[in-house]
Amino acid sequence: MGKNMSQMFLYFGVVPLVISFITLFITTNNFLINIILPLIIGGCIAGGIASKRLLKIEEDSRHSFLFLLPIVYTAVLWAIFMLISGGFLGADSWLVYGILHIAMAPIFFITMLMGEGRLFLWAPLAYELAFVFTLFVAFLIKKVRPTFNKKQVVTLLAVFILAIGIGAGVQWQRSKTVLPSYGFEYGGGYSSTDLTPYEVTNPSNILPKLESPSTFTIKNSSEMPRLDGAEAAYPVYSAFANTVYENISKVDNVMDIVSFTNTIYAYERLLSGEVDIYFGAEPSKEQQEMAKRQGKELVMTPIGKEAFVFFVNPDNKVDSLDVSEIQSIYSGKIKNWSELGGQNERIIAFQRPKNSGSQTLLEKIMGDIPILEPLKEDVPEGMGGIIEQVADYRNYDNSIGFSFRFFATGMRDHSNIKLLAINGVEPTPVNIASGKYPFTANLYAITLKNNSKTTIEPFLEWMKGPQGQEIIEKIGYIKN
Repeated sequence: MGKNMSQMFLYFGVVPLVISFITLFITTNNFLINIILPLIIGGCIAGGIASKRLLKIEEDSRHSFLFLLPIVYTAVLWAIFMLISGGFLGADSWLVYGILHIAMAPIFFITMLMGEGRLFLWAPLAYELAFVFTLFVAFLIKKVRPTFNKKQVVTLLAVFILAIGIGAGVQWQRSKTVLPSYGFEYGGGYSSTDLTPYEVTNPSNILPKLESPSTFTIKNSSEMPRLDGAEAAYPVYSAFANTVYENISKVDNVMDIVSFTNTIYAYERLLSGEVDIYFGAEPSKEQQEMAKRQGKELVMTPIGKEAFVFFVNPDNKVDSLDVSEIQSIYSGKIKNWSELGGQNERIIAFQRPKNSGSQTLLEKIMGDIPILEPLKEDVPEGMGGIIEQVADYRNYDNSIGFSFRFFATGMRDHSNIKLLAINGVEPTPVNIASGKYPFTANLYAITLKNNSKTTIEPFLEWMKGPQGQEIIEKIGYIKN
């Protein structure tokens, strides 16, 4: 028995540990292949070597079932930690899992850094299954039939299937509310769409130009108000800067003057004094309270109109929703499209992060009605492992999402979404301008009352004037 245990230690301790270290020095474009392929190859080689000994010594072949133990151990351990963590692969408890699977420690360390939690199961199983598969192929080729204790083997297989089933069940349950990450590729991870066409430093930008020279300009970079705001507002304030700030594309600190860090961070930067003007929808209650706690008074200047829109996949039969139906969807009262005249499919209702402009407007529509917990996604955080955040919209057949009309139809490819009418009224420019569309919102330029920069006030007046409104309209918003 001692000999068998030493063999187990060698094949499932020493060998996979060596392979784990080897994977750290393999570089391809696919991280998963870097890890999985060497483990499969190593498992096959180790299984082939082990089979030669087992085939030579009949007594050893009787204990072949012992090589099933690591597979069962991995499955049971994974199921236990899936239950403990609720399926969240960024939980601290997976550190303990790594210690209990010490042969894979180098791989699990990189896994945590890369945010690839799937390898907690796939890495050890890749080696162990390759080992056992090769072992039994060798037995088949040599026409050797190991003398297994059938009861032991059946028990091990039953435990393995049960453990995988439990872990998969946790994962399936979690998949209802947590999706795999799409991630943001743009704006340093802050933006979900490419903002390059709207950058003042881009010689080929698509920012609109005035029909006549600007009646207001700022020449000195130190007098230029620093701008930041919501993703949907970026084209607007970038166009304002491109028009009013003289030679802005050549200014040394241009990225500090015309910046983008999205709604949540931009608002915080306004309060801290890092930026002078914030562009976006009205602040949330939490953001307004944040300003009060800091003793800051907000000056909200409406500079344009926009529609808050809901959208679905074009194949969805539903074309219009009442306000009460929107409230019922986002409170969880209505859960299936068949209740609204659509297909018999579960409604997947996407939201936006707390304190974002569009989420604030959803909260306003919902009033005192509690909102469902938003769908989440597991996001790899590089050196920080995995975190959970509100999931970005996925255009599934049964999805519904919301945004601002300009962002949904002007900044992103909107050929695969359908804007819904609300109370039978479509979000057209005419309906928005007249106020007929029920979810019409203001686009604001928000400043702090105590800001002493003298160029801010005339800049705001210019935005409200004919030339500022010309820019607003050319961008795709509705002028005041």
